[in-house]
Amino acid sequence: MVNCCKFSVIKSKLLTVFGVAIAIAIAFIACHNLQLANQHSVSTAITIKLSGWGGSPVEQKLLRQVLQDFEAQHQNIKVKYEVISDQYMDVIKTRLVGEAAPDVFYLDALEAPFLMSQNVLEPLDNYITPEFDLGDFEETLINSFKYQNKIYGLPKDYSTLALFYNKKAFATVGLSNPPTTWEELRSYSKQLTGKLNKYGFGEIPELARQVYKIKAFGGKIVDQNGYGTFASEASLKGLQLVIDQYQKDRSSAQKSDVGTNSGSEMFGQNKVAMVIEGNWAIPYLTETFPQIEFATAQVPTINDKKGTMVFTVAYVMNKQTQHKAEAWELISYLTGKAGMQKWTGTGFALPTRKSVAKNLGYDQDILRSPLVAGVDYATPWQVGKYPGAIVNNFENQFISALLGQQSLKQAMVQAENAANQQIRAMD
Repeated sequence: MVNCCKFSVIKSKLLTVFGVAIAIAIAFIACHNLQLANQHSVSTAITIKLSGWGGSPVEQKLLRQVLQDFEAQHQNIKVKYEVISDQYMDVIKTRLVGEAAPDVFYLDALEAPFLMSQNVLEPLDNYITPEFDLGDFEETLINSFKYQNKIYGLPKDYSTLALFYNKKAFATVGLSNPPTTWEELRSYSKQLTGKLNKYGFGEIPELARQVYKIKAFGGKIVDQNGYGTFASEASLKGLQLVIDQYQKDRSSAQKSDVGTNSGSEMFGQNKVAMVIEGNWAIPYLTETFPQIEFATAQVPTINDKKGTMVFTVAYVMNKQTQHKAEAWELISYLTGKAGMQKWTGTGFALPTRKSVAKNLGYDQDILRSPLVAGVDYATPWQVGKYPGAIVNNFENQFISALLGQQSLKQAMVQAENAANQQIRAMD
């Protein structure tokens, strides 16, 4: 009996040990299978490459956070974000030709007409569902990325131009309200010059800041075929306002006249009392020049017409991408209501969706409301398929006229002829 009992005890112990071994083996196999499953999940995730240009460090950090949120909600998609610091469009065009372009990338409205005409972008119409709510976007901004009745990009953010004015400088000369007409702006500018600031107004002679003045008199930058037409009599009337204020009134200055690099810096350094700038100036001024007390207003009317510019950038899809469904998932998230609110929530950019702007209160914001109001009548910053020819020739000759080296008409005729000659060679 004793031996039998001993055997039973031994047998029981062996079974226990064997059972533990089996349990450990099962746990090991289960754990190993789970690891393999996870590895399989990671390895089968589709990687989407997104390219854009470098913004401020704060903007870069914000975008990366939004992309992390996207990946958390889309376990099967990874986003490789690439910043192209120099010659952005040249790099993108080269890669498109070489079939090495990113799946999704930024496209400025200025460059959009050319790329949309080259059959290198994927039309997005078939991806857009009623739930995406395309009608929520500002129509002017969507239209900047339409070509032959197809949508090639969804705008991620925008800015118009507004008048920034120094409240202390205004008070010094007894002005309490911003000018509402260009005649008032010139009058205010004369009063402000040589007081708290060296000049009343900071002029930026770039074409991007002159289009609404040209348009106020019925002028155009390019005709329906994309050729320059900014030397017309109507166009010259708008540009003459700039020349007269600079040469006759001597109440405006360029950034180079006061040793600065931008209109915002001119204003922040108290070199000028007024300047026309975009939304980007608000965080720049509040962070870099916190002592400046400033306010904003809509751009003064010219020839009894409201006018401003709108600058916008879209996410577009490379037509050659092998992952169109995943690329659309990324675009639709970044330009959807939730993704856009995350991206524009800090005020670095204005949302292109009306509902998001309302949720964030930008239409009531004391500094941003003039910028939001302007989108309804703003002129998109686009000048045909060959913007380089138009912009470079205009700016070279217009600055020459501004400095009094030649007449305005002579300068614009020369610029228009040179631009159109280049366009004919490329067309």
